[in-house]
Amino acid sequence: MLRVLAVDDEEPALEELLYLLRADPRIRSAEGATGATEALRRIGSAVDAGPDDPSAIDVVFLDIHMAGLTGLDVAQLLAGFAAPPLIVFVTAHEGFAVHAFDLKAVDYVLKPVRRERLAEAVRRVAEQVQDRSAPVVHDTAQDQIAVELGGVIRFVPVDDIAYAEAQGDYARLHTDTGSHLVRVPLTTLEERWRTRGFVRIHRRHLVALGRIDELRLDAGSMSVRIGTAELAVSRRHSRALRDLLMRRTSR
Repeated sequence: MLRVLAVDDEEPALEELLYLLRADPRIRSAEGATGATEALRRIGSAVDAGPDDPSAIDVVFLDIHMAGLTGLDVAQLLAGFAAPPLIVFVTAHEGFAVHAFDLKAVDYVLKPVRRERLAEAVRRVAEQVQDRSAPVVHDTAQDQIAVELGGVIRFVPVDDIAYAEAQGDYARLHTDTGSHLVRVPLTTLEERWRTRGFVRIHRRHLVALGRIDELRLDAGSMSVRIGTAELAVSRRHSRALRDLLMRRTSR
């Protein structure tokens, strides 16, 4: 259950945002602030009080254009806190998206805010809050995958795999030195390797995000280059991939 502070210097917009947030069952509490100064005061008090205090804040839904300090200014100040809340920007302007993700925002929601889009932002926040609190357990069995080659079972490190390609009920794993066919569906590998930085870019391809050398845009289509391979990105996955790459480069 999330504890939320919404910040907007336009009261009608703030009230509408609070109404939508409070209707989401994943929100424990949603309070509002009508400016950056009030928001910083409340966040500072919440951080000082600790995560178990009733005033604690998990996430700030933050307008960018405000009188005085902007939402971007607030985010930059929060970056200096030892344990700042997460940030979701809510704005009518698309042009600040890259800057927002540079500041490690969880999401960037455009006004007028749609209930479905806000619900997606809340889902992303909930996942990150859960990841923060979950104990770290390392499963060494996930570090490698067994492949058969000429009647011999070999164990290929997952970190060596650049991308996987669907071939019916099988998947072909591509490394720098060759490829291996395994009897595992691509959907299973997607779920198994999600936390290891693999992302689906197409119904046929699962790629290691850190192995992408280039993102290419050509006449409305998108592709990625991994070594000498160029792989198409489907429209369904293009926006999520761009968001992930922007966050990766901002770290």
